[in-house]
Amino acid sequence: MNNGHIWIDGSFYKWDEAKIHVLTHSLHYGTAVFEGIRCYNTVKGPAIFRLEDHVNRLFNSAKIYFMNIEFSKEQIEDAIIDTTKKNRIDECYMEVG
Repeated sequence: MNNGHIWIDGSFYKWDEAKIHVLTHSLHYGTAVFEGIRCYNTVKGPAIFRLEDHVNRLFNSAKIYFMNIEFSKEQIEDAIIDTTKKNRIDECYMEVG
């Protein structure tokens, strides 16, 4: 998928241009939260499995670590949907966090 796009902090980046800062806390200390979400190909088009439940769990996990997610649940849900559409994905596994 090296020709696709990734959503980072409110913007889309080309897959091969996406970067994280060398001092990112999760890189050094392993403190991170994420959700693995499946998108299935259906006769009606791509369907993201239990999106709202996954996003709620992501926010609950962040809360346990006292992490502040700078986007609303709705913005995260929209970003997941938009990323799926922008990459023209019919079926996939994605990690969100």
